[in-house]
Amino acid sequence: MQFSSRATETDSLSSSFLSFSPLIDPAFDHGARLLNPSASAWTLSFSRRLLDLSIALTVLSIFFLPMLAIALCIRLTSRGPAFFSQYRVGRKGNHFRIYKFRTMTDAKVTAGPGLTRDGDVRITRMGRWLRKLKIDELPQFYNVLRGEMSLVGPRPMLPQYLGIANMPYRPGITGAASLAFRREEDLLRRVHPSQMDYFYNRHIRPLKARMDVRYMCRATFGSDLRLIVATFLSCLTTAPPPAFLRRATTRTLAFTSIQARRAAPSTHLNPQPETHRV
Repeated sequence: MQFSSRATETDSLSSSFLSFSPLIDPAFDHGARLLNPSASAWTLSFSRRLLDLSIALTVLSIFFLPMLAIALCIRLTSRGPAFFSQYRVGRKGNHFRIYKFRTMTDAKVTAGPGLTRDGDVRITRMGRWLRKLKIDELPQFYNVLRGEMSLVGPRPMLPQYLGIANMPYRPGITGAASLAFRREEDLLRRVHPSQMDYFYNRHIRPLKARMDVRYMCRATFGSDLRLIVATFLSCLTTAPPPAFLRRATTRTLAFTSIQARRAAPSTHLNPQPETHRV
């Protein structure tokens, strides 16, 4: 299958999107950091856990009734349960069940790749809005209460897409890479479904893992708060980030943007079997 034109289009899109993101410092020891990730003192502190608990309790208390209304709307507008749960990889490689509002058709009815992209026919009409506004992530504050997740950290990955081995910290609702790749589904839109796993594992997953490891080893109370505020601002719009938001996000993360070394895309790819949602 010829992939060179697709790679060119995708590289162009990702270049404009990642231009405001905290990219990878060439002096950063990628291999050692990914195999033996370190964490800042704040990341592993009891104070951070107290912050997680207080914010999670506040959010769940305020949005309890709206979440019930959303769950009811999901049940009334599409077939299947209101909530979606799935096993992800958490702290120190332990698996846990993550919770979200269901945004896709019932997996028992429609199967497909584990990754989704913009325009995926499995996404329900209501699910598109929930995803764009990130409202489908609200149930994960329950995971924060259970101690399985934190407010800030690498996104919990499926076992087959594991990016950071033996993480000493909890995965998060938001993080440096998840903010930078907030429009990941639009990025994957130009990739053929049969090639999404290959493209994700080759180009996106390593970059996200390196960004998250670099952030977590130097995270502070202030940087976490700035990242949470930047995430909230990014959820206020469903359009591509305007110039003022890109500048605000760069300042908020307080990291120097350094052009990442880009791997040359392959001209030919061997077809890969589709990975079904687990």
